Amino acid sequence: MAFYKDHYDVVVIGGALAGMSCAMKLASEGKSVLILEQHNLPGGIATSFVRSGVEMEATLHEMMSIGPEDNPLFIRKYLDDLGVVINWLRVPEAYRMTSPEDRIDITLHAGKNPDGSWICADEIEKQYPGQGREVNKLMDLCEEVYQSVIYMNDHTVSKLQTLKDHEGLAKTAGYSAEEVINKYVNLSETVKKILAAYWIYVGQPISSLPFTIYAFLMGDYMSGGSYVARGFSHEMSAAMAKRCEELGVQYEYCQRVEKILVKDGKVYGVRTAHGDEIHCDYVASSAYPNTVYGKMIEPQSEVPSIARKYVNAMPMGVTCFSVVLMLDASPEELSIHDYSVFSADAPMDTDVFWKQGKQLGNWDYLTTICLNYANPEAVPAGKTSLSITNLPLPECFDGVTADNYFETKQRIASQMIDQVSEHLGVNLKDHIIDIEVETPVTISHYTGDYKGGIYGYQHNMDNSIVARLEDAAKTNYIKGLVFSNSTQLAGDGMAVNINNGRIAAEMINAEIKEAQH
Repeated sequence: MAFYKDHYDVVVIGGALAGMSCAMKLASEGKSVLILEQHNLPGGIATSFVRSGVEMEATLHEMMSIGPEDNPLFIRKYLDDLGVVINWLRVPEAYRMTSPEDRIDITLHAGKNPDGSWICADEIEKQYPGQGREVNKLMDLCEEVYQSVIYMNDHTVSKLQTLKDHEGLAKTAGYSAEEVINKYVNLSETVKKILAAYWIYVGQPISSLPFTIYAFLMGDYMSGGSYVARGFSHEMSAAMAKRCEELGVQYEYCQRVEKILVKDGKVYGVRTAHGDEIHCDYVASSAYPNTVYGKMIEPQSEVPSIARKYVNAMPMGVTCFSVVLMLDASPEELSIHDYSVFSADAPMDTDVFWKQGKQLGNWDYLTTICLNYANPEAVPAGKTSLSITNLPLPECFDGVTADNYFETKQRIASQMIDQVSEHLGVNLKDHIIDIEVETPVTISHYTGDYKGGIYGYQHNMDNSIVARLEDAAKTNYIKGLVFSNSTQLAGDGMAVNINNGRIAAEMINAEIKEAQH
């Protein structure tokens, strides 16, 4: 009995969130789909691991675009429509931000008051009188842009209609977050810093971050809050994998794709590390374009020179350095009282912190997540699950070798633990039961992503969503090949990657329709 079919409509390389989303969407529309996943588990880095009999979260924190069950946001709606069942838990706050040198210590919560004003605006007004009205104005604009982007996910909109019905998006699309905030609202420098806390999650300083990205992030997080899966990221990944198979997707594990087969500028199949040649009409790749065009296309003569120029010109987004700890005391005993904390050990300056991302450690801006406060049943009684994270640029690890890798990661992890210990007034090193350190090398080894990238290409003012939409048709260099990962149009993050998979499916459908005509 043959292991594979003679032919598939689509082969999806990689069973991470984007790949599974793409496969589900296509299978629900009757396409024959094969997922080839190199590991024995689904989800890519959206997974968990077990140490000393305790499950620990491996990925970055929470999901956006979920919203409550009675008022779902677009990712919950999308997954619900596809029949994916996940037990979501809302996290308690948006974030706490501390910056001693700026005299900032404030906790903000998502949601609105009955009169439509923003809870976070009230919290800022309480500490900084006179600023609440301006925060409400900014959040209203962010929500307007967020709703416009969501609408455009599923609708083709003319420029005239954009100007008429999506005025906020049209007026701000060409400007950075810093430019819009400075021109549109009259905020104090301190409040601007408070509202810039999330910048690390998009991997770009406020000065060069497109306002569209900033507004989408803030409109999403501050309206619907954020969520985690009760069964960790692995529950989300396993639920998506289960639904893939229920929809007829053939999902094969421990199958690494080495080559994408191309003839006369058109995909016709893939070859695995085991030597299996599998034929198909379309390939959705979770591997980054750098890897695909650099070594996966066979023969390499089929790679247009413009494709190589494209990937060499695209600056890589941030990667991850995360210290995951299991501690032998409760959060209260360790003076940990918040789920999500952004801490600045120097005056809050996103340009300075961004430049620090090019160096190995000594980062002044960290984010900590205490899972106990979002998912208390997932942590043993009397224990604390805490992660400490910075999102540096991949080039910070360019000079690291096999000889100094372990010393380097241990030194940086030690620095980060000491920084958080100083904030808490508790030496966390005295309480460590288990520790794992995730670096760009960890990501690269596990996923194969180019330079350990988790956020695709940078979304800056030279390369915004608007610019990418304009160039989308020009970057389809090989017919039948689409990318289903963080390098897609929409960018980075777990929720965004689920949407990237949906976009990849729609690109394949568009090619099918074009071929039929």
